[in-house]
Order: sequence, then C-alpha cells, then structure tokens
Amino acid sequence: MTSSQITAFFLDVALIAVMAWVGGTVARRCGQPAVIGEIVAGILLGPTLLHGSFTETVFPLEVRSELGALADIGLILFMFALGMEFDWSAKRSVRRTSLSIAACAMVVPFAAGAGLGLWWGPGQASASKLDHVLFMGIALSVTAFPVLARIIEDRGISRTPLGQLAVASAALCDIFAWVLLGVVMLLCGSGAPWRLIWFVPYVILMITVIRPLLRRVMRRTSSELDIIVSFVGVLASSAATEWMGLHFIFGAFVFGVVRAHAKRGLPEKVDVRLRQGLGSLGSRLFMPIYFVVAGWKVDLSSLGPSQLLDLSVLLVAATATKFLAAAGAARLSGMSPRESAAIGALMNTRGLTELIVLTAGHEMGLLDDSMYTLLVAMAVLTTMCTGPILKRLLPPADRSGPDVSAAPAALPAEPGPARAQ
Repeated sequence: MTSSQITAFFLDVALIAVMAWVGGTVARRCGQPAVIGEIVAGILLGPTLLHGSFTETVFPLEVRSELGALADIGLILFMFALGMEFDWSAKRSVRRTSLSIAACAMVVPFAAGAGLGLWWGPGQASASKLDHVLFMGIALSVTAFPVLARIIEDRGISRTPLGQLAVASAALCDIFAWVLLGVVMLLCGSGAPWRLIWFVPYVILMITVIRPLLRRVMRRTSSELDIIVSFVGVLASSAATEWMGLHFIFGAFVFGVVRAHAKRGLPEKVDVRLRQGLGSLGSRLFMPIYFVVAGWKVDLSSLGPSQLLDLSVLLVAATATKFLAAAGAARLSGMSPRESAAIGALMNTRGLTELIVLTAGHEMGLLDDSMYTLLVAMAVLTTMCTGPILKRLLPPADRSGPDVSAAPAALPAEPGPARAQ
C-alpha cells in the first residue's frame, strides 16, 4: 500500500468507529438495540447514500480489501464469543416447551421462505434453484439469539421464566439455523468435495485433543496465554473449515463451543480477561467494520415499486409465520395469550445473526444484490419492531413474568456477545 492508501485506511477505520458509536447511541435512545444503529450506519456508508459516490470517495477500492479482512476477523471473534455462550449443561435441562417453540419457529417460516424462493427463483444469483430455495427458507427462519438476549436484558425480564424460555428457544433456533446453513453449503459444493472427508476427523480432533488442551491452559496458565491460545486456535479452526469448503464462521463457532465445554467446572473468572480482551475488541471495532463491508452490497435507493412490493411480501411472510408458529407453540404449552404473544414477538428478532447468514449466502452466490438488499431491510425492520411490540405486551407491572411450569432452568442472565449489541 502507498502512503496515501495507508492514510485513507486509517481514516476509514476511524470514521467507521465514530459512525458506529453514533448509530448505536441513537438506537439506544430510541429504545432499540445498539446493533440496529450500527447496521443502519453501515448501510448509510454504502451505495444507499448519494448513489454510491460518497462510498467511492470515502472508501476507495484500494483499501476495501484490507477493510474486508478486518471485517472477517471481527466476524470470527463474534462467532467464537457466540459459541462460548451455549451452556450445554444448561441446555440439557431445557424442557419440551423450548424445543417445541424452537422447532415450530423454524419449520413454519422455513416452509414460507422456501415457497417464496420457489416463486421468485434465484434471479441473477449463480446458485441452482434448489440451493436458492433452501437458503430462502433459512433466511426467513433465523432468530438472532444475541440481540434477543439483549432486548430481554434491557426489559428487565432476563431472570423471569418468560425471559429464560425465550433465550433458550432462540439458542436452539440458532443451532438449527447453523446446521441448516452448513447443509446448504455442502450442497453448494464450494471448494474441492474431497476435502469434506476431513470434517469428521476435524470434529474428533477438537473433542479429543483441543478440548483437554484448552482446559489445561485455562487451569494452569496465565490469562495472557489463554487469550493467545484462544485467538490462535479460533483462527486455525476457521481456516480449517474454510479449507474444507465450509464457511469460516463454522470453525469459529465450533471452537467457541469446544472452549465453553472445556471450561465446565472451572471458576467464572477464567473467562473474564478473554471476554474483556477479544470480546470488546471484536464488538467495538471489528464488527462495525463488518457492518460497513456488508452495507456496500445494500442499495436501498435502488428499490422501485416492484421491489417495495416484494419487501412487503417478505415482511408479512417472515413476521406472520414466525409469530404465529412461536406463539401457537407457546399457547399449546399452557402459556397465557399475552405471554405467548410476547414469545412470538421475541422470536421475530433477526438482527445480527440474519445479517451474517445473508452475507454468507451472498458471497456463495445464493442471493443476487436485489434479494440481498430486500432481506437485509426485512431483518432490520423486523428487529426494530420487537422492542415496541414487547413494550405493549409486557408493561412494567408484568415484568415478574408468567408462571411457566415447563420453563427451562436458569440460563446466564448476561449473554456475552449480546452485551455489546
């Protein structure tokens, strides 16, 4: 890079950090999660503003690859932190209610999304019709576990049976979504197919070798070495799954899950330095860069009447199917109508998880630019509606939560990656 390119790169990173802070602050004051403001800021820094002339001036092509690399690192750190949040010992105590809500909240929207994908077709995307249909099903069925957990914490219901049930159901939805996305990626045949035979040895290695090694590091060594080992490990795991033909987000997520399992039984302070180090760096700096890189592909100014009609259809299909499926399952489980409606509203939170899924799909050619823009707009709008709807359904007097006899055991009240969202 030349001196002028290095200068532009540093100034761009500084601008992104400021815009993310401003967007997050405005969103919080409007009663929205900070991540919504950061995503909107990233979109505004893309071609939506001044038809791309602003983007081309502020983010020259010469520095975009470097910003993209930083965005990928931020995504890896986020997926690693998300993997660490899945407390498997707690998930074993999740009862039938959480599983039924999660299953219904995935299956019904998936069917609706697949139907829309079959109707619209892949457009200009390079994917086959089957891959596009399956991916559209995933896109409508995603629930954002980190953003939902943050909304619940802000509402003060994280320790109530309702809040615990919603968090558990969203966590299960996330697991289903990542598994389905992995299946679609395998069907797409990205990379050399023979490399996929290494996936099983990779999983065995993570469980039998890496997990005991991480536990030994956490038990006997300093926090600084723990951070270094975790950072190197998550990068290596991400590189491994990318080489196999899967997206690198799976490697980061699996490494986070393995580390969480290795920490079982150890003091909670083991994770404090790691969360303060890698977690804060990823959420405060790298993830805003990811939002801007994702926003380069979103052009809301290009939406005409036909695209706005398609967006309306997406919103109705995504919101209605997710709400009715989740609320219906909660009602059949014995919850009151109001609390069932609250579950339905919460499960419509898509936010950051949806953006990650959509970006991966766009990179694989499963979505064209127009459909990618519509789905990002749908994700932002559905997430923005969650807080106001929940406020009407659960006034302050009702924060004690319902008596849900089938609610899961207590889950962590302060999810890590959701903290910064």
